[in-house]
Amino acid sequence: MRLTHFGHAAVLVETDDGATALIDPGTYSAGFESLCNLNLILVTHAHPDHVDAERLAALRAANPEAILASNAEGLAAAGAAPGPEANPRDRLVSDGTPFEAAGVRIQPTPSAHAPIHPSLPSLANTGFLLEERVWHPGDAFDAKPPVVDILLLPVGGPWMKLSEAIEFARVVEPRIVVPIHQAGLADIHRQLHYQLIRNLVPAELVVLPEGTPQDV
Repeated sequence: MRLTHFGHAAVLVETDDGATALIDPGTYSAGFESLCNLNLILVTHAHPDHVDAERLAALRAANPEAILASNAEGLAAAGAAPGPEANPRDRLVSDGTPFEAAGVRIQPTPSAHAPIHPSLPSLANTGFLLEERVWHPGDAFDAKPPVVDILLLPVGGPWMKLSEAIEFARVVEPRIVVPIHQAGLADIHRQLHYQLIRNLVPAELVVLPEGTPQDV
C-alpha cells in the first residue's frame, strides 16, 4: 500500500493494484485539491474537519468517475443530492455489509461518533477498512474489524484522550500505527503523543510527512 497524509484526517490510499481512495478530505487538511484519477472518496462522518463540501465539489468535478461513499449524514454534509437527483456515483453505507467499489474491497465499521459533550446530539460514524489492510476508524474507538494491518489512529481531538487511543490500538493489534487527527495539537504535544504510543503500543509507529506518498 502507498499512503499520503494530507493533514488531520485526510489520507489517500493507493492499493497494490493501482486503485485510489481518498478518505475524509476536510477543512483542516490541504493538498488533496489537485488529485485526479480518483476511484473512491470515503467520508466517515459529517463534521467539517472530515468533509469540506466546497473543496469536495471541485474535487468531484475533476474526478467525475469517483464513487462517494458515506452514511446518510456524511453524504448530506458532502453536498450529495437526495432522491431522484442523486448522483449515481453516490453510495449510501447504512450498515456493516462489505462491498466492492472500483475494484477495492471495503468493510464499513459503523458506530456513533465518540461523544464530545452530553448536550450535543449523536452523530453517525462509519469507519472504512480497505482490502483488509488499512483501517480509518473515523472519530470513534468502539468498533474493531477482525484483521487490521495498518491502523490510521486518531491522536488528538475534543472527543478523546490519548490513553483511549493507546488502549484502542492495543486491542486492534495492527502491524503499523499511522497517527492522524492531530491538526489541533501543537508540535510539542504531537511529539509527546507519538513517543507515548511508541512506548506503549506493540506496533511500528509510522509518522507520515504531510503531502508525501510513502509505501507501508
